Amino acid sequence: MKRHPLPAGAPATAALASAVAFALAAPVAFAQEFPQRPLRIMVGFSAGSVVDVSARVVAEKLSEGLRQPVLIDNRPSAGGIVAGELVARGNPDGYTILSVSASHAIGPAVTTKLPYNILKDFAGISTTVNVASVLITAANGPKTVKELIAQAKARPGSMNFSSGGIASSTHFVAELFNSMAGIQATHVPFKGIPEALNAVIAGTVNYTITPMPNAIPQASAGKVNALGITVAKRQPQMADTPTIAEAGLPGFRYDTWFGLLAPAATPRPVVDRLNAEVVRVLNLPEVRERFRTLGADPIPMAPREFDKFIAQQAQRFVELAKQANIKAE
Repeated sequence: MKRHPLPAGAPATAALASAVAFALAAPVAFAQEFPQRPLRIMVGFSAGSVVDVSARVVAEKLSEGLRQPVLIDNRPSAGGIVAGELVARGNPDGYTILSVSASHAIGPAVTTKLPYNILKDFAGISTTVNVASVLITAANGPKTVKELIAQAKARPGSMNFSSGGIASSTHFVAELFNSMAGIQATHVPFKGIPEALNAVIAGTVNYTITPMPNAIPQASAGKVNALGITVAKRQPQMADTPTIAEAGLPGFRYDTWFGLLAPAATPRPVVDRLNAEVVRVLNLPEVRERFRTLGADPIPMAPREFDKFIAQQAQRFVELAKQANIKAE
């Protein structure tokens, strides 16, 4: 039988093909085995903040589907930037992910000092919920939006407002309110939303705009005045509270979203696995009801859709920063 010699370079070609096949199969195999140990969700804000609570609600059911504990790791500092850097620079294996709010997309609009690129250093897993926020004052403070604006204009610079940190969503929305209302007030940043809210309750700060889940119990107890809702429609959980737009500032609207991110180099099959589990959790009736009582609406999203959404939001915040005259530091 006549033998046909192999073409020159064939062994190398075969070896290369095998290596490529192995490289392509490795992430899939890894995803099928994932997870093999506990997961950690990093939260750059205090326990009790919505970015923390939303992560905890999801984590409880996520652990059931993944059959591994899902732990919450709070690192409240610098408006979430410290936690963001830890995840961006961390091992991209899917075991450490980041819980974020809209402030993640705000960063580039208000600071030039971010230690990461919000579009290049993270991979979206899914949005989780959208939450209305509430403009509140101390119990002995103004009772309406018009009254607050009138007092602030009567004595420019005499009022102050709190936020959950510089460049946080609560900072940005308050600055937007001030700009549209034409008032001047001093910003008092805290390490988290609960601390910013407590300052208003104590009367050391005049007002803040805080997510509805944080506002509901305090307003119900009479510890604060709820002046207006940031979204377009009144919310059933606080049906007697008007929107800020109808209460005296036409055109005002601000929606606050939350979500989960992984490091950018995380294998796509792992990101997809995490997304599938998060979407499953967000569609559970008991989870949807839990969020509803908190004034939050589940909004699951596909990973690449979330990436695109963040890019769109970042551009929107750049435009809003110009409108509100917020300068990048």
